[in-house]
Amino acid sequence: MTATYTFDVFCSLDGYGSFDGGDWGGFWGKEGPEFLDHRLRQYEEDQRLVLGAGTFREFLSLLGPSTPESEADDPLNTRMRNLPTTVVSSTLEGPFDWPDATVVSGDAAEVVAALKEESRVPLRSHGSLSLNRSLMAAGLVDRVQVTIFPVLTGRTGVEPVFAGAADFDLEMLESRTYDGRIQELVYRPTLHG
Repeated sequence: MTATYTFDVFCSLDGYGSFDGGDWGGFWGKEGPEFLDHRLRQYEEDQRLVLGAGTFREFLSLLGPSTPESEADDPLNTRMRNLPTTVVSSTLEGPFDWPDATVVSGDAAEVVAALKEESRVPLRSHGSLSLNRSLMAAGLVDRVQVTIFPVLTGRTGVEPVFAGAADFDLEMLESRTYDGRIQELVYRPTLHG
């Protein structure tokens, strides 16, 4: 049986994965207790993270070194850091301040196809936009989980989540609203045509 692969991504309503400038703050300043509790529950499940080099570098920078204080203050990021993690990269070399990170070089589709066959737990990738667009095109993404924050980032938005992606039909699997404002949509993607 192959492991399920979920491409998990946050974006603004206008489709940007991040922002440059402005005073938004993390989660565009829109997170709430219901959303944060849900995210922690998702990451408490046994799973393996799969990240591209850029996202892994960003996580290392944003999360900083793991300390007892950071672990107590931020259980979600602590849980993410402690999941087994495969980083697909031909440029990164360790060691890293990430307890169970393994860097694998090679063709991303081949690496992930092998992981899907070998893994006993589901695979989840957060962000890693170019990696996941290529994996979608290769038919390796089983679920696309898009969390939409109620903001428009027309001036400050960067990294359109699906820019340059192939065309896909999406079958809705789940939809939820958190804190009365954050939408989580989960789809099964199928290459169109």
